[in-house]
Amino acid sequence: MSRNIIAILRGLTPPEAADIGQALIDAGITSIEVPLNSPDPLRSIETLANLYGDHATIGAGTVLTPEDVTNLHAAGGTLVVSPDCNPAVITRSKALGMLSFPGVMTPTECFAALRHGADGLKFFPGSLIGPDGLKAIKAVLPAGTRTYAVGGAGPSNFADWFAVGVTGFGIGSALYKPGMTTQQVAQSAARIVAAYDEAHP
Repeated sequence: MSRNIIAILRGLTPPEAADIGQALIDAGITSIEVPLNSPDPLRSIETLANLYGDHATIGAGTVLTPEDVTNLHAAGGTLVVSPDCNPAVITRSKALGMLSFPGVMTPTECFAALRHGADGLKFFPGSLIGPDGLKAIKAVLPAGTRTYAVGGAGPSNFADWFAVGVTGFGIGSALYKPGMTTQQVAQSAARIVAAYDEAHP
């Protein structure tokens, strides 16, 4: 089954990329972002895209400028995730045929993102918005808008988010922290996938 989980590999280094990526895909997580404030992120993204791009969605997080988008595209990434709602980043992403998931927190940001062509909305930080906040905002969003909770969303509250209609989640430190072994990442991924499957309606 396809799971709406985006793995956020902040701090990943290029030598780890292949093995960590394989561990996540084996566990059933097929969307992977490497934040651009990681060490040499474009090299990690290029490795992941070359190895797994035909059966996984690979991209970057913390994408802040149109130039970042262009560099990501050149590295083979197709997924653009940002902490903020920057229309110029969304526009460049769509011009290059990439998926755009800007960070939003308010209805104003949500509609600005959608008007510029965003494929989905990253509610960040999810811990501040909470399921109740998302439920209220979803009441005014166009039907079918894809919503992802990031930051404060995890196995303990997947069910609460699903209950208000969230599409999926971005999972960072619960999946990967610098220094974790491939085996540790595989175990974390298996736990998160099992919790997601149990909570998914």
